[in-house]
Amino acid sequence: MEEWIDYLNGIIEYELRWNAYKTILIVLTLWLIKKGAFKIIGSKREETELKKFYHWRKTVQYTIVFLGFLLIGNIWISNFQSITTFLGLLSAGIAIALKDIFVNIAGWMFILWRRPFDIGDRIQIGEFKGDVVDTRFFQFSILEVGNWVDAEQSTGRIIHVPNGMVFSAPQANYSQGFDYIWNEQRINISLNSDYKRAKLILNEMLDEIFRKEYKGIQIALKRAHKEHFISFTQYTPTIYAKIHEKGIQLSLRYLCNPRKRRFFEHLITESILDRFREEQNVKIVYPTTSVIIENSGKE
Repeated sequence: MEEWIDYLNGIIEYELRWNAYKTILIVLTLWLIKKGAFKIIGSKREETELKKFYHWRKTVQYTIVFLGFLLIGNIWISNFQSITTFLGLLSAGIAIALKDIFVNIAGWMFILWRRPFDIGDRIQIGEFKGDVVDTRFFQFSILEVGNWVDAEQSTGRIIHVPNGMVFSAPQANYSQGFDYIWNEQRINISLNSDYKRAKLILNEMLDEIFRKEYKGIQIALKRAHKEHFISFTQYTPTIYAKIHEKGIQLSLRYLCNPRKRRFFEHLITESILDRFREEQNVKIVYPTTSVIIENSGKE
């Protein structure tokens, strides 16, 4: 009896060692294949195809992991005689025991299939806003913008968002469909100011600043109208006036690239200050507080 037990133990130990050797061989082989594929893809990379290069690398990486999972699983789990059975039991186990992980994988598949956003797009999902820098099985990463920084400039933080959020939170894409957003700046002038003269100055200033952008906006509008039926009756800067408690409020509305929003706000603000300083009939108004100190003559 003891000899039979020793014989069985020897067989088990032999199978374990052999399975371990095969596992190491599979991992090493797949690793070499991945490195070779990355080298081939990298040798053909061009600066204009960074997104395509990124997606090819991700496709190779996911394929290698999937093949390794199947091959190693079939080595160590003898009951899985077919890939269909293996995947069926695996999916059922994940769905029951690891619901959140399953939802994140489903979200990853949805992102690849429907493309609600892509690498480099500026998006907002829930309370998170930023530029997409990476997508993975369980989460995608964005370079945060906004928060404590004005005009949606980068904070420098990387936020990792679970893929499952694409099913539960609304998403806004700044880059998909149309490459520009409408931005507004407001300025208040006094009621006795020459508002027509102010509007004329602002129109000339905006036309001078955005003249180089018109051609790009026209091309983007044609593409957006064709692909998403996005249409604007006017794409050039506009100025609206209304009576406000602080005087006459002039709203400057214009199309700009989301990543250049603060740059244009800075440029427009400097131009307004320089040009209105020379105008005698246009006065910028702003909230002021007066403090009156009375001296009663007593110490």
